[in-house]
Amino acid sequence: MTSNPPSLIEVDSLDIHVLINDEIDQISPSPNPRVQHAQSFAGVPLSPVSDPSSRGGARLEMPMRNICCGAHGLSLFITAKKDDKSHTLLFDAGPEEDVFEKNVQRLKLPMTDIGAIVLSHWHRDHSGGLLSAIRLASSGRSDGDQVIVALPPDKPAFRGIMFDQPISLEADPTVDEVSSAGGKTVVLDEARTILDDAFLISGEIPRQTEYEGGIPGGVRYDPAKDEWIKDELIMEERFVMCKLKGKGLVIFTGCSHAGLINIARHAKTIDGSPIYAIVGGYHLADASPEKMEQSMKDLKDLKPALLMPGHCTGWRFKGLIEKEMPGQMAPIFGGTKYTL
Repeated sequence: MTSNPPSLIEVDSLDIHVLINDEIDQISPSPNPRVQHAQSFAGVPLSPVSDPSSRGGARLEMPMRNICCGAHGLSLFITAKKDDKSHTLLFDAGPEEDVFEKNVQRLKLPMTDIGAIVLSHWHRDHSGGLLSAIRLASSGRSDGDQVIVALPPDKPAFRGIMFDQPISLEADPTVDEVSSAGGKTVVLDEARTILDDAFLISGEIPRQTEYEGGIPGGVRYDPAKDEWIKDELIMEERFVMCKLKGKGLVIFTGCSHAGLINIARHAKTIDGSPIYAIVGGYHLADASPEKMEQSMKDLKDLKPALLMPGHCTGWRFKGLIEKEMPGQMAPIFGGTKYTL
């Protein structure tokens, strides 16, 4: 990994397999000519028929078990290509190991191609499949060739939400567990590039807007004090970014707890290229109408060419995008491969 100042190379293309997302849709065509993906179940792996003569000569079938499961969370298997080289990065790992492993198998993803795994922030819906991801990516590697696992700083013992009482989330994997699974841990204390400068991982994201305040009611458990303390801003959240040749920046967001606009503006301070696409969770599912309207106003000022929302974005903000920025959205769905 390189140290500051980070500088991205331009890549020729990006393939984005949405390994885990809240929603799936194997039928709909791409709503945007800038984005290529399969439709009408064409992206579902087929299996051979054992006795074609019993089915009128049909030699292939589409088993329902080959269709990926949706789950509350996000995991993106991203491959950047330049000339005759390619680099693959896994961004987040969804909520739990079972669905992660099943979807990897369904998509037949070459997990050993992964050069690095990046965790955007410490929330179980992004870290739950992390140990499975490390084990699968490490399988068959030679001794000393550990997969890089880039982790945010300041891991909480537990996170939760405060209602009339604290509701705890499950614990995230520990650093020791990451190492035992085969990962080489790197702490994301500052912005840096990775995998021959094809990807950039942000450092801390400055909080500049007044209306993007993180998660209302967010708390973390402090074992030293044996109490739950306020933790709404999720300050350790990081994003990943690529630079697509002739098009601009492609920003990958886990949940955008830092704020969609804060993230996009910070990306521009790192690299002044135009924003081409923002892919991932925008965390506006539970936003007030006023917050959504202000987010839309500021988003339009940033002039992204393409918006690819998923996970925690919410149907209301997707509808607002389609209304205010028609022709610029291509929502992501689990089990689908997108090519930019």
